[in-house]
Order: sequence, then C-alpha cells, then structure tokens
Amino acid sequence: MDMRKTVYVLAMASLSALAVSAHAYSGQQYANEAKVSLDNARATALQARPGKVTDEELEKESGGSGLRYSFDIKAGAKTYEVGVDAQTGKVLENKAEGPHPD
Repeated sequence: MDMRKTVYVLAMASLSALAVSAHAYSGQQYANEAKVSLDNARATALQARPGKVTDEELEKESGGSGLRYSFDIKAGAKTYEVGVDAQTGKVLENKAEGPHPD
C-alpha cells in the first residue's frame, strides 16, 4: 500500500470512529479470524458509501471469504448495508436496506 493510501485509510478510520457510538460491535468472537481490522473495514465502507454508521457487525456469511463486516450506513433518508470482506478488505455489498432489514 503506498504512503498516501495508508494515510488516507488511517484518516478515514479516525474520522469514522467519530461516526459510531461507543458501543461494541456484534460478532467480536470472530475478530481473531479477521485479517482486516474493524477500523479499516469501516473506513472502506464509508469510502464506498459516505454517511453515518448506525450499526456494525462481524459475521459469517456466504460470499467472499465467508467472514465479513456488515455496516448500516445512513445517507440522506435511506439506510444502506455495506459489506466488507474481513480477509481481503474488498466491498462485497453496497445496497439500500429493504423494508425488512437483517
């Protein structure tokens, strides 16, 4: 990772930490299996869908490596679910929540 990208990711992680209340995320039991930190995954999610993180979890789910961070991000009047692979850091999902969110 080049220096500018590293600085950007760290800055986004710091700023995004302000967007989430100080509660623990669900799925911490899987944290030792993740190669990507929660802060880096959150920064990636907010880069893909700017807004305010209202919920976050680490979960086992099909697609990608099978372990993903899932973020609910409020952007305007809509809430979006953004999934970030916990092994690769790639965005796996970025869509508006339906009428019956998970």
